Amino acid sequence: MLAATFLTLDDLAPGRMICGIGAWWDPLAKNVGIERRKPLLAMRETVEVLRRLLNLERVTFHGEFHHVDGIELDVVHGRREPRDVPIYIGATGPKMLELTGEIADGVVLNYCVPPDYNHQALERLEAGARKAGRSLDDLDRPQLIVCSVDVDEDKALDTSRELLTQYLAQQPHIAKASGVSQDVVTEIQSILGWPATHEQIKSAKHLVSDDLVMRITASGTPEQARTKVEEYLDNGATYPILYPVGGDVELLVDTFCPQA
Repeated sequence: MLAATFLTLDDLAPGRMICGIGAWWDPLAKNVGIERRKPLLAMRETVEVLRRLLNLERVTFHGEFHHVDGIELDVVHGRREPRDVPIYIGATGPKMLELTGEIADGVVLNYCVPPDYNHQALERLEAGARKAGRSLDDLDRPQLIVCSVDVDEDKALDTSRELLTQYLAQQPHIAKASGVSQDVVTEIQSILGWPATHEQIKSAKHLVSDDLVMRITASGTPEQARTKVEEYLDNGATYPILYPVGGDVELLVDTFCPQA
């Protein structure tokens, strides 16, 4: 299904599609009935079968997660030719980052992390790339960045603070990568339910300090936001994927795309 979807998308916008995939996280995956077992092996098998199908090969593959016998994409309409759809992996932990460097065309570096998180991320990506006879420069490295811009600095920070309050409680891989103390995470989790209500988030957001918001997001005045995004680029990201969470969205667009 994934291969057929991107084959169709490539027909609609040739050469413009990027397939981004990730291993998800618990407890969200478990709550909807998905068992996250051996995510590294599952990712490796998925990427191999997906890439071969998009190359319009007839694929037989018997792994631990994928079992297919002589299947190929049925191209009824459109181009019967291999598709160059780059595969990017959303990786956060060191082992998934290393696998990404080995098998993917690019990585989507995560958000809600400080810029210096990228140092160890790039080391793991480079280690994986070497296994495949490649270098770090062969990998595209966009980075998600939470962004809230307003002429009122406090207002922009508070908008991002609410998002961080929820994410630190419910996405343990991000909480770990962010460098936030486990005591703070545990206290936030004791207040938030699943799913968290707005009232619960408001009750817990005082636990997320201004310093933390400014350390792991691009929030504040336009100048502050631009400076923070540049810091991520200086630490190895190739370009930003801005994740606006509120504030003055028109001002955010003008801040980063003045000609838009």
